[in-house]
This record gives sequence, structure tokens and C-alpha cells, in this order.
Amino acid sequence: MKIAVPKERRPGEARVAATPDSVKRLRALGLEVVVEAGAGADSAYPDAAYAEAGATIAADEAAALAEADIVLKVQRPLSATEGGPDEVALMREGAVLIGILAPLQNRAQMGDYAARRLSAFAMELLPRITRAQSMDVLSSQANLAGYKAVVDSASEFGRAFPMMMTAAGTVAPARVMIMGVGVAGLQAIATARRLGAVVSATDVRPATKEQVESLGASFVAVEDEEFKQAQTAAGYAKEMSEGYRQKQAALIAETIKKQDIVICTALIPGRKAPVLVSEEMVKSMKPGSVIVDLAVEAGGNCALSEPGQVAVKHGVKLVGHLNMPSRIAVDASALYARNLLAFIGLIVDKKDGTLKIDMDDEIIKGTLLTKDGAVVHPSLAAATA
Repeated sequence: MKIAVPKERRPGEARVAATPDSVKRLRALGLEVVVEAGAGADSAYPDAAYAEAGATIAADEAAALAEADIVLKVQRPLSATEGGPDEVALMREGAVLIGILAPLQNRAQMGDYAARRLSAFAMELLPRITRAQSMDVLSSQANLAGYKAVVDSASEFGRAFPMMMTAAGTVAPARVMIMGVGVAGLQAIATARRLGAVVSATDVRPATKEQVESLGASFVAVEDEEFKQAQTAAGYAKEMSEGYRQKQAALIAETIKKQDIVICTALIPGRKAPVLVSEEMVKSMKPGSVIVDLAVEAGGNCALSEPGQVAVKHGVKLVGHLNMPSRIAVDASALYARNLLAFIGLIVDKKDGTLKIDMDDEIIKGTLLTKDGAVVHPSLAAATA
């Protein structure tokens, strides 16, 4: 069975879906791997390294995809209307497509997958269960995004992070606030603490308080009855009432005045990101302060963030880099490739190397978008019927 790894073609995407190490492991499963020439160049994985690991190097994308049984992607394929090659049309009819496919934001593309009879798997829809942890692309990429957000904030900030005692006087530590304590937020807390900052964090989910404090940061939240019920069974944040949002906003407004750096990471799956930092809050911050908005692609947690820009407004630097994991592409690709390797182990029979998709498996049901010419995912089937 043949696996194809094409070059990512969406603007700003430096990651690749397989590394030389994951190619070796796929070959050990008895699978043939074809990598498009230059696919790993932006992640510092040269063609020679893939060839040494046992991959065949294809001259172009069409050659890589033509006979592939499984196609590994980072981002969803380009369509004919997006100014590039129609990547779905290049895939063999009936092939398996695995990647971060953003189906809730791109429902029309589900029809393209179905028309090509692809078995398309969206890795970001993995269920939050223990067995799926090794495949969890959102966690692996968010972890690096949280780290990179702090590093970027340090490079934009005009002062040092740690307290420094010098002959010329004392340098006060930076005060850093993390808004949203998921995987990215927790890594941001840990990174800022390692750099010597005084760190605080806020989240509407009560379970995060202990996590924040265990990392040495202080927790900021209105801890009323609604706060105690503000988490779904799957561990995601619920959308809060207007009354709670107003109380929380007042607390944050008072706290944010004292901060040097704010890292925003709050997301609600399938919905626009909540606005947590208003223009008035930005105005209240000290000149030279920095806000890094990791939610900028989903609308932004800061009302003034500009996607893809580092802007200065009211004396505050607003960092709105797109696709933060791609800014640390070497490690992001390595972790993502391992996630896909674990997932492939679920759908490929280890005895004979053939495709074996168990439709009763919870992970399969949670991630499979289309199969046999139909849209099959419960959250999409009704809308595209």
C-alpha cells in the first residue's frame, strides 16, 4: 500500500505531514512512501533525508498522488477556486485523506471529497479519550504554539523577563497574563515562568485553577456558581452568560492594567473566538506592553488584533501571527508526523499492511467525514444532504 506526502501549498504553511523518522516507521509497517520533491524543505527536512529513510521522491504533486492509497496532509487540500492546483482532483478515486481539514469552516468541500469517493479523516475532530492521546494533533500543535507565543512576546517586549540584580540597580520582572488555559495556555505559563516572569492566568473552566497554581502562576476568575459549571463533559469551555461575562470583564480590566504581556489562547470549537480584551483594556495597559493573540484566525480574543500583522495601537504591540505552529515548523512537523503515524496504526492491518477501517471504532466515527461517496460525519451529514 502506498502513502503520499505532498508539499503544503497554503500560504504561510511551512510544516510537512511526514518526517524522515516517521517514513522509517511507516516503511517498517510494510508501507511504500512517496514524498513530493521539496515537501520538507521549509521544515529543514531535505529530500535526501527522506530518500535515505526509504521514501521515493516524486517530481511533482501529480506524480506523488496518482497511485496513493493514503494521502497525508497538514492543512486541507486546495480547491480549483483557490488559485492553485485542484488537489482533490489529483487524488486517486477512493483514496484515504488524513489531515487538519477544518470541515466545520469549509462544509462545501465535503462534497468534493464525496464526489471523489475519498475516505477523509479530520484529525482535529479526534474524541477526547485516553486511547486517542497519541494522535491528538490539536494538543501537539497547541503546545508548541503556546511556547512560541511567549518567545515572540519576549522578542517584541522592550524589557527583560526575569528580575535582575545589577550594580546599576534592579530590573523588575515582567508581568505576564495568560488568557485561556488549554494546552497552549499551560505551555505559555510554563515557558513564561521559566523565563522568570511573574505569571497569572484566567479561564472559565474551574478545573484549570489547580493546573495554573501547580505551575506557579496565580489564578484570576470570578468564582461564582456559574463558574463551577462552566466546563463540558469533553473538557471544553462553555459559552458563559452575559452577566458572567460582564463580571469577568470587570475583573480582567482591573488586572490587565498591571500586566506587561498578555497571551490570548481562548477558543470555542466551531465558533468565533470570544473577545476577552476590549479596546478600553488595551488603552489601560502601559506603553510598550505586548498582546499576543493566538486566536486571531478565529476572530481574535483581542478586539484590536489584526490577522497576520504586528500592529501598535494605543502604545501597545498587538501580535497577530497566523498559524503559530508553522513558525516552529521543525518540531511542529515532527510531532504532527508522530500523531499521524499513530492514527495510521489504527486503520492499517499490522499483519498484512492492508487498509482496515473499523466503522465501530470511536476514533474512526469521530474523525471520518466522507466515505463511499457520502458525507457520513453526524455534524455534517444533515447540512450537506
